Amino acid sequence: MSEEILPRIREEIAALPPYRQGKQAGADAFKLSSNENPFEPLPSVVAALTAGAPINRYPDATAGALRARLGERYGVAPDAVHVASGSVAILYQLVAAAATVGDEVVYAWRSFEAYPGLPLVAGATGVQVPLTADSRHDLDAMAAAITERTRVVIVCTPNNPTGPIVTSAEFAAFVAQVPRDVLIVLDEAYAEFVTAPDAVDGLAERVFETHPNVVVLRTFSKAYGLAGLRIGYAIGHPRVLDAARTTAIPLSVTAAAEGAAIASLDAEDELRARVAVIVERRAELVAGLRAQGWDVPDAQGNFVWLPTGDATADVAAAFEDAGLIVRAFPGDGIRISVGEAESLPRVLAVAAAQR
Repeated sequence: MSEEILPRIREEIAALPPYRQGKQAGADAFKLSSNENPFEPLPSVVAALTAGAPINRYPDATAGALRARLGERYGVAPDAVHVASGSVAILYQLVAAAATVGDEVVYAWRSFEAYPGLPLVAGATGVQVPLTADSRHDLDAMAAAITERTRVVIVCTPNNPTGPIVTSAEFAAFVAQVPRDVLIVLDEAYAEFVTAPDAVDGLAERVFETHPNVVVLRTFSKAYGLAGLRIGYAIGHPRVLDAARTTAIPLSVTAAAEGAAIASLDAEDELRARVAVIVERRAELVAGLRAQGWDVPDAQGNFVWLPTGDATADVAAAFEDAGLIVRAFPGDGIRISVGEAESLPRVLAVAAAQR
């Protein structure tokens, strides 16, 4: 048989592992692997979905109604808002717009597992800067890693998967060190869960106005519980966001997702109450794990981090055997999403048995 001939693929893409989604859970298990919101959608959000635009018609390619609503909320013009199918889509768009062959993208590691693929897909080079001993961004080291080739720097706060935040003072000092022609992406996907009073808040502090090279990312997937609809947004300088809009896949935000996002903003008080419950569960989980002797970093998202190192695979298997699907990062640790109230005692029992 003759050898099968396939189209040529870029070597770096062929070597890049595809994004690995958190494992799905069976009927009797708790899925704590994807940082999803455990609550069902609010009735008003469901109503918005069922009353949405007909699916035989294309959506508004600009998500204009949602952009106007977010612009009003944050006191910016609609063209300073960009909406896409999840904040990770905007990350891809911005990196594709700013970096190419010979350029560099700097980010902390370990951080969001999609980051390494961003520069590779664009043809650029990723520069990973190790976290500090307490699982935080080392912003001084990240600033030192910036060269003439750097085009984008990504700051994730709270950091996924480890949990700590970047403070307002730290971010201000960092931005002052970064050349003004280097794009800084402040990834705040978990901002609504933050309780640390000194945490940076890119939107409340309006860093995108004082520093036009900063773009702030948010999402409706986590706190708002719309992960299955894929919708996120960015606030920044219109000309920077125009570049993201140029590289975006057209019509990727559905009318259903846009309508559900607007309905979620209308029901924000109810959703914030749910966030408060998740924060309470997070505190219970952290306190229980630390009481067992686990070195849990400051948790400011809707997840906690267990630094299990070389034992990661075995500990993750123990959780799975107990009907708890967690996210394992071999050699580093395990991320456990804050889920249903009934999952907490089971998580603590399994964790205790692994000490």
